[in-house]
Amino acid sequence: MTATTSYEERIRRERAHMSKSFARLADFLLDSYVEASFMTASELAHVLNLDAATVVRFSQHLEYKGFPQLQREIRARVKRDLLLRPQQAAVVDSADALVANAMQELGRDLDRTRMSLSAETVMKLVEDIGQARRIILLADAPAQPVAYNLVYFLEQGGFPVYIARAGIADLARAIHTTTPQDLILAIDVSGHSPYIARTIEEAHNKNIHTAAIVSMASLASARAADVVLEARARPSIGIGIVAISSVIYALTETLRWRYAERFAGAEQAIYELTNRIQQPLE
Repeated sequence: MTATTSYEERIRRERAHMSKSFARLADFLLDSYVEASFMTASELAHVLNLDAATVVRFSQHLEYKGFPQLQREIRARVKRDLLLRPQQAAVVDSADALVANAMQELGRDLDRTRMSLSAETVMKLVEDIGQARRIILLADAPAQPVAYNLVYFLEQGGFPVYIARAGIADLARAIHTTTPQDLILAIDVSGHSPYIARTIEEAHNKNIHTAAIVSMASLASARAADVVLEARARPSIGIGIVAISSVIYALTETLRWRYAERFAGAEQAIYELTNRIQQPLE
């Protein structure tokens, strides 16, 4: 490896071939490098339940003389983040300025979402999910990834959930098979799918309870639904996706708290099943 190769690049090149102890160290240094920059080798080992000698061997494995040399590079990265990048971001019409402005804009909208999100309404939707015979998700195209994340979480808790495809016939089929014991939950980022609001209205005609998680309160799907969780993203699909993701994160954390018994041991059970499924048939 050359002298100009960063510690991140060295870790990524070696990560697939590392022992479990080394891999744990590698991931910590990549994900929590700011914290690591202030730790001694002994403190880092203690946090990760390792031996201090393992930290030294890890550093040498990456072709550093020892942890102090590796740590100096990590501290240089922290210094660049805290001092150099803000100076670069002050240069108008530069990539650093554009990145900084984008993150600031996102931070402002997330902060508005945090302040306006009603815990009472979140709890109302949590109770509706818990009482529903089945949860049917409707999602516009930009919301599809976060909708599947919600499906993954609900399935982990044993909640019966189905995500309808975006085609008109598929939406009609989903509503046709629902009953008043079901819950229709729409996730709408763009507002460019008018069929979602109309589908919610058709659900009302069948006395089916509805909810919507939307990027803006002005969307038609928000006006149509019984229960609404609103992000505060201005008309920007990119920010809307992140803002809705934050609302869904708050929802899932509340679900995990309210129905703790349903999630207890689920991750371990799924992990064990995954290992068994991967075993070859005898």
